Order: sequence, then C-alpha cells, then structure tokens
Amino acid sequence: MAIKLRKWDSAEHLKTEDDMQAYLQACIEESNGDAAFIAKALGNIAKAKGMAQLSRDTGLGRESLYKALSGDVNPSFDTVIKVVKALNLRLAI
Repeated sequence: MAIKLRKWDSAEHLKTEDDMQAYLQACIEESNGDAAFIAKALGNIAKAKGMAQLSRDTGLGRESLYKALSGDVNPSFDTVIKVVKALNLRLAI
C-alpha cells in the first residue's frame, strides 16, 4: 500500500493567539535577518486567522497582502507593522 503525503501547512496548526505569537517569535529567531522569511511567517498566521478579515483590518487589498506575505518579496516595514497590529501580535527581535 502506498503512503499518501501532503504538503505541510503551518497555518493548520496555529489555533490560538499564543500559538501564533510563539510561531512568529520562533520564525524571527530562525530567520537570520531574512525579511521575506518573516513575511512568510506572517502570511501563515494571516491564513490561519483569515486573509479577508486581515484585509479589512489593515485597509490593504487581499491580493496585495498575498503578494507581500508570500515570502517571495520583502514587504515594506509599514505593511509589516500594519499586519502585526491587525493580527494582535508583538514583534520581538
């Protein structure tokens, strides 16, 4: 019988705000200064909370958020701050 595998999705495991804060802190510590890595972590948290709500809370378009939090680009610090605030998280470096 073949083993079925599926791609890991961090968002599925981020259930509480404490989980999300701990995940963000761990990603900051692991990032080695890579802003795109931190943005991707915020994207995973946003996915867990709901991107549509984040879009409303930040005033940024959903497509812009998906792009900024994809891990493929370095988002502006202004965007990062808006997202962190809307997700009710703290940045600790």
